[in-house]
Amino acid sequence: MTAHPPPATAARSPRLADRLDGPLFFPVTAYARDGTLDPEAFRAHVRGGIEAGAPAVFACCGTGEFHALTPAEFAECVAAAVEEAGGRVPVIAGTGYGTALARHFASLARDAGADGLLAMPPYLVVAGQEGLLRHYTELAAATPLPVIVYQRDNVVFEPPTVVALATTPGIVGLKDGLGDLDLLQRIISAVRTEAPDEDFLHFNGLPTAELTAPAYLGLGVRRYSSAVFAFAPEIALAFHRALTGGDQDTVARLLDGFYRPLVELRNQGRGYAVSLVKAGVRLRGLDVGEVRPPLSEPAPAHVERLAALIDHGLRLASAAPEA
Repeated sequence: MTAHPPPATAARSPRLADRLDGPLFFPVTAYARDGTLDPEAFRAHVRGGIEAGAPAVFACCGTGEFHALTPAEFAECVAAAVEEAGGRVPVIAGTGYGTALARHFASLARDAGADGLLAMPPYLVVAGQEGLLRHYTELAAATPLPVIVYQRDNVVFEPPTVVALATTPGIVGLKDGLGDLDLLQRIISAVRTEAPDEDFLHFNGLPTAELTAPAYLGLGVRRYSSAVFAFAPEIALAFHRALTGGDQDTVARLLDGFYRPLVELRNQGRGYAVSLVKAGVRLRGLDVGEVRPPLSEPAPAHVERLAALIDHGLRLASAAPEA
């Protein structure tokens, strides 16, 4: 693996926030047939996403099977994503597990040249607000990289905790994968009221976030992760143009004809939020291998339904007005 110096943030990205607008790209991690890492396929996947118009690359996060990667594999993938990005777009790397390991992965990401971190929930434990705050503040203090905190599953914040996070040096945003809009509205209001000078970012991080993007936009949250971008950037970009451009007819057609059926298909199997995306990448012509255990591959019938959905979504996207 080629070592990389820490990112020259001032030169490459005066404000990371300004570079995280659009359907955010979460590449899958590519494996060879024997289950080992396939760096060249991963590079091709990242390169294709950037060339398609991704505003940022979130490498080795949930869709990238962070949980299944060794530290060495993680470092190799992040370095490869940084090389493919070449400074054109920022690369945000995942980190997680307990505090010590989160700091370790943060250090690996920094050495690989990443521009920031997505801090995923700590492994297994259900912690109180004080413990969660300590975990993320200690992580932020241990790295020069800006940190986005991921709320989902066993990490549920109360508004005062997010205010404290927002005023913590190095913590720049909250990605919401919980979907409790009442709670999120109270969080946004609390941060806006009690930390008005902080440039704190909010992201929609639900699986297949486009389905809820109109609702999140109503709360002022315009940034979202797009699993669909990984295998059908044409559809993801058409939806984003329609959403941000106020083209409600196109938004409705894509929601009704593609995204809602995709979510219903995704809900047919556990782990499909990752394995179905990986199947989609393969259907579009790039062999990125199968998911690693404990995830499992989608049923063949479900892959056939996905192929038909992609074809229909591409037709809908091609009929959408250009920007």
